Amino acid sequence: MVLDDEDRALRRGMNNRLTAIVRLCRQLTGRHLAPSRISFVHHRTGDVAELRTFFGCDVDFGADLDQAVFAGSPGETPIGNADPYLNKMLIGYCEAALAHRRLGRGSFRPDLENAIAPLLPHGEATLETVAQRLGVSRRTLSRHLAAENVTFSGVLENLRHSLAKRYLQEQGLRMAEVAWLLGYQEFSAFSHACKRWTGMSPRELRVSAAQA
Repeated sequence: MVLDDEDRALRRGMNNRLTAIVRLCRQLTGRHLAPSRISFVHHRTGDVAELRTFFGCDVDFGADLDQAVFAGSPGETPIGNADPYLNKMLIGYCEAALAHRRLGRGSFRPDLENAIAPLLPHGEATLETVAQRLGVSRRTLSRHLAAENVTFSGVLENLRHSLAKRYLQEQGLRMAEVAWLLGYQEFSAFSHACKRWTGMSPRELRVSAAQA
């Protein structure tokens, strides 16, 4: 059978996705999790020893499903380096964001903010990435923004300001963690932003929030 470029790309893509899933599971748990079975729909000939070594199990090709099967209950494996405090705080923010979204159904902005927030810590809150998250083209997203007389950079700036005030009220969060959550790679950039928003440094803003 002769494969065209699209077929090859699809096969490579599925191989890469299952490899990424297993690698991510190992990184999150800090354990060398090994699937009990790996299967791919596409056929393959030749040596697959490298795949078997990585997955730690037999790899089947020409199967009915593309899948990675784990024995037992891997979903109950604890996350390595988990931060329960941060998790609780972020859940609280998500619940508040959902409540705000229900109140503002006629506006596109809550959807936009909900898409931006989880991308901030990873430095991926760009117009292109957010448009993909929302399932629209960059041009469509720009039209929605224009219809509400706002810009992407303006929404991003206001969201960071709002989140900064919320995060700084959490005394258990270090300043560096707040900066990271807002997508600033350097604390100095976060400090400059705080002064631009309020005229105060992050520490002064935290003190002010505590006294309010």
